[in-house]
Amino acid sequence: MPQNFIACDRGQTMLLPPDLTDWVPDDHVVWSILGAVEQMDLSVFYGAYRENGQGRAAYEPSMMVTLLLYSYARGNRSSRGIERACREDVTYKLITAMRIPDHSTIAEFRRRHEKALGELFSAVLALCAEAGLVEVGVISIDGTKIRANASRGANRTYEKLVADILKEAEETDRWEDGLFGPDRGDELPEHLRSEEGRRAAFAAAKDRLAQKAGRGEEPEVARIEPDPEQFSATRGWGRRTWHREAHKELLRRREQAAQPIPAARPARLLEALHRLEENQQVEIQASEAYERWQAERRAGGVSGQRFGMPPKPYVPPAAPEGVMNKTDPDSRMMRTQGQPTVQGYNAQAAVTRGQIIVAAEIAVESPDFGHLEPTVSAALRELENAGVAQRPETLLADAGYWHKKQIENIASDGIQVLVPPDAGLREGARPGWDEGMYAFMRRVLASEAGHELYKNRKQTVEPVFAHNKFNRGFRRFQRRGRAAARSEWRLQAAVHNLMKLHSHWLDPAIA
Repeated sequence: MPQNFIACDRGQTMLLPPDLTDWVPDDHVVWSILGAVEQMDLSVFYGAYRENGQGRAAYEPSMMVTLLLYSYARGNRSSRGIERACREDVTYKLITAMRIPDHSTIAEFRRRHEKALGELFSAVLALCAEAGLVEVGVISIDGTKIRANASRGANRTYEKLVADILKEAEETDRWEDGLFGPDRGDELPEHLRSEEGRRAAFAAAKDRLAQKAGRGEEPEVARIEPDPEQFSATRGWGRRTWHREAHKELLRRREQAAQPIPAARPARLLEALHRLEENQQVEIQASEAYERWQAERRAGGVSGQRFGMPPKPYVPPAAPEGVMNKTDPDSRMMRTQGQPTVQGYNAQAAVTRGQIIVAAEIAVESPDFGHLEPTVSAALRELENAGVAQRPETLLADAGYWHKKQIENIASDGIQVLVPPDAGLREGARPGWDEGMYAFMRRVLASEAGHELYKNRKQTVEPVFAHNKFNRGFRRFQRRGRAAARSEWRLQAAVHNLMKLHSHWLDPAIA
C-alpha cells in the first residue's frame, strides 16, 4: 500500500478567481484597521490633490493610510519592505486590492503627508474614547530614547565642519593634482598657510557649497535677550544663568519653527554650521544683556547695597564650541540607563492605566527634567480634541521629572502629582531637600495609599515602550529632523492605540 499524503500540486489551476477576503480570518487585525480608517476624516489627505483630476492618477489616500498603519503595526516601516510585502503577503494584497505601490511612491506619500500622518494620533484617540477605553483618572508619564536616522560618528565640531565643507567644495582630483602637484600631499597649500588665507578659502568654499545646495542668502541669526524676571527663581544670577536661559529660548524657537532637514549633503553641512554659529551669537547676545543689566543695577542701586566687582567683558571663543550632527542637526547625543549613548531623540508619552497613549511628544534634551508640564499640557489638549470631558486626577512620574515649579503649576490646576524628589539611592536627603515640598512628597509616597497608587507607574507606561520598541521594532526613526520624528512617534502611538482598540473589538474583557 503506497504512503498516504495530501496532494501538493502547485500547477493546479482554479476554475474561479480567488476571493482574498476568504483567505484572511474574520478576527485578523487588518479588518480592524480597515474599519478604523473608514471612520476617520481624511479630508486633509484628499485636499492635497487636484480636484479636477488632471495629471497622473494617484493611489487612494485611504488605501495608503491603511497600508502605513498596518505596516507599522507589523513592525515593517521600510518603504522597500512595505513594497515587498505588497507582493508577497495576502493581508497587504487585501489592503491594496492586489496593487503594488512602488517604494518611492510610499516614501513620497509619507514625506508629503508627514504632518497629517502624525495627526492620525488624535483621530485614533477619539475612536478609543468612543469605545470607552480612555479612562484618565490616573496618568503616567515617562520618556524613552529612540535613535535618529543619523550616526554618532556624524557629530562634528566647528573646525571639522569647516574641513568637511572645504572637502565637499573641492573635487578630490583637483585637490590632489592642482594643489599638491608633485609634493607628498600632506602639506598645506601656500594660500592656506595663513589665517587670512584660510578664512578666504573657507568663505569661497562656503559660497560654492551654498550655490550647489540651492540656498539663497545666509539665514538670519535669532535675536534673543533673556528677561531676568522670567528666571528670577533660577539658582544663581551669573553669566552662565543668562547663557542657559538664552539657549533654552533658542531651542524653544527652533522647536516652534521646526523645518524638514535638507536631503542634500551640502545643505545639511551648511545647516549644521549655521546652528553652531547661531549658538555662539546667542551666547554673545546674552552676555551683552547680562552686562547691561549689571550696569543698570549699579546705576540705580539702593544705598548701601553691595554688588561686588563689575563683570569682566565677555570674550567669546575663536570658534563656536560644541558639536552638531551633520546628518540630522536636530538630533542629540542621548544617555540611556545601562546602555551606550545613542544619537537620537527623547520620546515622551502620557499613558492611562489601560495603556492608552494620550500624549506623544518629542524632546531634544536627554534628561526628562523640564518635560513634565509640557507633556501634561499636550495630554490635556489631546483629550479635549478627542472629546473626553474627564480630566486627570493623579499624575505619576519618576524622579527624573522632579521640577518644583512645574509640579506646583500642575497641582494648582487640580491634578495630584506624585513624583519622588530623588531616585531613592541616597541614605539621606540632599542638603536643603529635607523640608517643604520635598518632605511632603516623601510622606505621601511612603503612605500606604501613596505607595499603592505610585506602584502603578511602571506597569502602565513602561510596557508601552517595550511593546513598541521590542515587539514592533520601533527603535529608530526613518526620517530626519525634529518635525519628522514627532510625526513618526505620534503615528507609532496611533498604531499602539489601534492595537488596543482591536483587542477591545475582539473581546472587551481582555482589552
